[in-house]
Amino acid sequence: MPLDQSKTKAKLYRMVTDEHTCPYGLKSKDLLERQGFDVEDHKLETREETDAFMEKHDVETTPQTFIGGDRIGGYEALRVHFDLDKPEEERSDTTYQPVIAIFSVAFLMALGLSWYSFETVFTFRAFEWFISISMCFLAVQKLQDIESFSTMFLNYDLLAQRWVPYGKVYPFGEALAGILMTAGALTWLSAPVAITIGLIGAVSVIKAVYVDKRELKCACVGGDSSVPLGFISLTENVMMLAMGVWMLIKVFYV
Repeated sequence: MPLDQSKTKAKLYRMVTDEHTCPYGLKSKDLLERQGFDVEDHKLETREETDAFMEKHDVETTPQTFIGGDRIGGYEALRVHFDLDKPEEERSDTTYQPVIAIFSVAFLMALGLSWYSFETVFTFRAFEWFISISMCFLAVQKLQDIESFSTMFLNYDLLAQRWVPYGKVYPFGEALAGILMTAGALTWLSAPVAITIGLIGAVSVIKAVYVDKRELKCACVGGDSSVPLGFISLTENVMMLAMGVWMLIKVFYV
């Protein structure tokens, strides 16, 4: 049976003007080509041409892809068509991708520092760096939009609910402790800060999630987070608490 050429060809209409090249048009073209399609690329080079196309096909956005005479839609619809994503109504609003990225990069950075300093990745200092660098990354996430973070933080943090400004102090404390612990400096300051915010945070998460059984979003990676409050938040706070205690032990007893 001869191959149906209409099934291996796609028509793509995307906006390309002197002022703007639609990024989703480029992504659609790349995706189609990676899926083995011969792309008939139609560039809409003026605002008027784009508006006329959208009116003709009764669509509100470009790019638009047609395969075998059927309109598939924009880039997200194309990903659904190729079973790369689920339909929007089936997608979960929960994701752990931000924390996976943060902890993975922090871990690799810690190994890199250990190799540079000691010519081996198998050091206890690498574990310390992993925690302190993770603290810095998490603090940066919060500091990107401190107002949004502090608002979400108020949903569950016990101290912030009693003293609202603490929600804006917390990220700076986490960043300060993380930086000083990475440097191994001013332990008399970094350790108490880490212990204080880690202990309060851990108790707050345990109460909200495991005692009150509340379903909340975690502010640990910023105020627009889709990470659920629970094990990840508890881990962040326990890491800070444990690191603070260890640093004190290391200074005074080791």
